[in-house]
Amino acid sequence: MERLKCITVLLICIVFQQTVNAQKTKDPINYTIENCVNEFDVSKATKTKVGYQYWFGDKNFTEENTLKMSIVEPGKSTHPPHHHPEEEFFYILEGKASFYLDGKTRTVGPNTSLYCPPNSEHGISNAGSTDLKYLVIKKDLR
Repeated sequence: MERLKCITVLLICIVFQQTVNAQKTKDPINYTIENCVNEFDVSKATKTKVGYQYWFGDKNFTEENTLKMSIVEPGKSTHPPHHHPEEEFFYILEGKASFYLDGKTRTVGPNTSLYCPPNSEHGISNAGSTDLKYLVIKKDLR
């Protein structure tokens, strides 16, 4: 039993060291005014099944946060309610959103922020007759 504990601790140490080494080997980004300003360009958006997404700041560019704009067609959602260890914010820009959080739902409009605590079950869908446009702000747990 003691030998099993030692092996487990050793494996955890190896995995931790590999993670640290991987973070150290990531090439540093030279941040400039040119790459720190990101104006929306629909030609650079990613098409989804329900609209499209545009990353203003993704995990390969930022230190730990991401910023994405999602556009969802009427009556649709990007995915069913889910949960993850990261907290997440939504900010409604246009349209009508149905926000689900831990068994309850609320419908909101533009200029509304929605907070999803870590590990909470949450989801967002378009509850209107026009496209829903919202920002997603999330910390990247590398």
